[in-house]
Amino acid sequence: AHGQASHDRLALQYRPALEKVLAPSWRNFIHELHSDDYQDFWREMLGLTPRTPVILTMHWHYAPSGASISPHTDARRKIGSHIFYFNTPEDWEEAWGGQTLVLDDGGKWPRHSAPVYTDLREAGASQVLGNRSFLFAQTDHSWHAVKAVQCPSGHLRKVFIVVANRLTPQVIWRRVRGKDADGYRLAGGVQKN
Repeated sequence: AHGQASHDRLALQYRPALEKVLAPSWRNFIHELHSDDYQDFWREMLGLTPRTPVILTMHWHYAPSGASISPHTDARRKIGSHIFYFNTPEDWEEAWGGQTLVLDDGGKWPRHSAPVYTDLREAGASQVLGNRSFLFAQTDHSWHAVKAVQCPSGHLRKVFIVVANRLTPQVIWRRVRGKDADGYRLAGGVQKN
């Protein structure tokens, strides 16, 4: 969008129908993420009132060599993102990249624009190994990106992302139409091989 380069990755959006095919460890993790405690954690981290609705969406991203996420800010309905990194030292080296970069635009770029890396200053980077996660709040200037992954063939950057969304008319309208806050259908069959 807005003239930005593509966001290269393989993606799988979580929806309740996936419960049938998920491993028990994933089912338990997702149930924990839907708990009141986790939603309260979001509210506390972002300075929200205890009654502020937090609508979660979740998805897995896998990125092969050469894949990147261009500098962008998230949609206004998003309050923030919590990225869980699932690579291990056995299948990933930090030198291959995959870090989420926090970028500073100096307040110069409108959210609906397409700055490139050289227009922004790197203010921080996540760590991808060691059972890490990375949480950030969404603002008009919360630019972030992932530079092109440089891993050998057969390796993938693996993340699971929880997005906290505010209750907006768009989110309500999507729910009325049977979709999650990101616009993906909630219902639908899942094939099991």
